[in-house]
Amino acid sequence: MAFDPTSYKLLSFDIYGTLIDWETGIYTALLPLLSRLPPSSPHHPSTNTTSRTRHFLLTEYTKLEQAIQKAEPELAYPLVLAKIYTQLAASLSIPITSDEASTFGKTIGTWPAFPDTVAAMQKLSKYYKLVVLSNVDRVSFSRTLSGPLSGVKFDAIYTAEDIGSYKPDLRNFTYLVEHAGKEFGVKKEEVWQVAQSLLHDHVPARKFGLRPSVWICRTPGGEEALMGSRLEDVMGEVDLAGTFGSLGEFAGAVEEAFGEA
Repeated sequence: MAFDPTSYKLLSFDIYGTLIDWETGIYTALLPLLSRLPPSSPHHPSTNTTSRTRHFLLTEYTKLEQAIQKAEPELAYPLVLAKIYTQLAASLSIPITSDEASTFGKTIGTWPAFPDTVAAMQKLSKYYKLVVLSNVDRVSFSRTLSGPLSGVKFDAIYTAEDIGSYKPDLRNFTYLVEHAGKEFGVKKEEVWQVAQSLLHDHVPARKFGLRPSVWICRTPGGEEALMGSRLEDVMGEVDLAGTFGSLGEFAGAVEEAFGEA
C-alpha cells in the first residue's frame, strides 16, 4: 500500500519502546541485581560482555512480562514489574525484599526518551491528533510525561489500566477506535498505529483491521529489538505502510508529504 500520511487524522502511539528507550531503562534498573550474583555465576556481569548481559536480562524480562500480563490482565503495570523482578531474582537464587521489587516497579518514569522523540512529536502534532495506547497505568505514564516526555502534548491517553487488558489483546484496539470516534469524530480508517513492537502493536493492528501501520525499527538490520519479535517471525501477520529507523525520520517523511500535498 502506498505511503500516504495525508489520509490519516489520528496517530496512535505505543510509548515504551517507540518514544521511550525502555530497553536501556530496564537494563539499567536490573543490572545491579546481577551484580549480586557470585562472581563464578555464568550470568555475573564480570564474566560477560555488556551485549550478552543486556541480551540475557531483556530476554528474561520479556518472557516473564508476557506470562504475567496474560495470566493477570488487570494487574497494574508497576505490580507487573515488581512480579518480574521477584521472579527473575528467584530464578537466579538472589534473595530480595518486597521493597526492592516495589522500587523496580516505580522506575518507569526514569526510563529515558530517545533523543529524537520530543522534537518529532512536536512536528507530528501539527498534522494529527496524538493518542497514547500504552500497556501501563496512568500514574506511571504521568511520571514519564512530566519527565522524559516533557514538551510533548497528547490529545488523549488510553492505558491498560483504563481498558483492563494488555496489548496485543484486541480489546485495546477496540477501545482506541471507539474512543477516537466519540472524542474526535475520527473513523477507524483514519487511525494510524505507530509503534516499535511487532508483537504488541503491528500484529494485533492487522488482526483488528486497522490500515497498514508504521514500524519504528530502532535496531540496525531491520530486526526487532530484544523485547519483541523479529520481522521474519511475523511475516504475513503484519501490514506495514512504512518502516523508519527513528521517529524523527517518520516525522520528516510526514512533513514532506504534507508539503507536497
